[in-house]
Amino acid sequence: MRQANLTVVMENIEDPRNIAAVMRTCDSVGVQDLYVLNYSQPHRKKWKYKSARSSAKWLTVHQLTSVGECIETLQRDHFKIYTTRLTASARSLYDIDFTEKTALVFGNEQDGVSDTITNLADGNFLIPQVGMIQSLNISVACAVSLYEAFRQKSIAGHYQHVSLPADRFIQLKTEWGLQEEL
Repeated sequence: MRQANLTVVMENIEDPRNIAAVMRTCDSVGVQDLYVLNYSQPHRKKWKYKSARSSAKWLTVHQLTSVGECIETLQRDHFKIYTTRLTASARSLYDIDFTEKTALVFGNEQDGVSDTITNLADGNFLIPQVGMIQSLNISVACAVSLYEAFRQKSIAGHYQHVSLPADRFIQLKTEWGLQEEL
């Protein structure tokens, strides 16, 4: 059920618990590729929390330190890139067509998504809210967003067939020790 046309980018996330929660959500909706973009913190060799370690083994985690490299990779693979940023031009999450190849960028807990990525993205979106606080925790925002993508993709039938290229699907099943099910 892995979805080759949906991915998440986390930019400079500080709290490892948020990273762990996002990893679990990505796995739960079939996101295979997750981009951890950190240019203000050291590269992680191990994930601190058990919940991250348990889900990381099922994900392909790309750790990058360059915004340019991250955006170029997504654009080369024809992803529409949307940032979560409160701007006058931000669209509602529910107006995004998740049946298209989509990358969602979630930013740092204090500063949000950087101006650099926002300026390179195809658009911004927000999660409609009616309370006094204007934002959600990154892991919650990611979960809400990915489950809207899951809803749309389910209706469109994306989970009824293998989305990954055949060679990658076989490679992952081998890595996961599931080759007897091939």
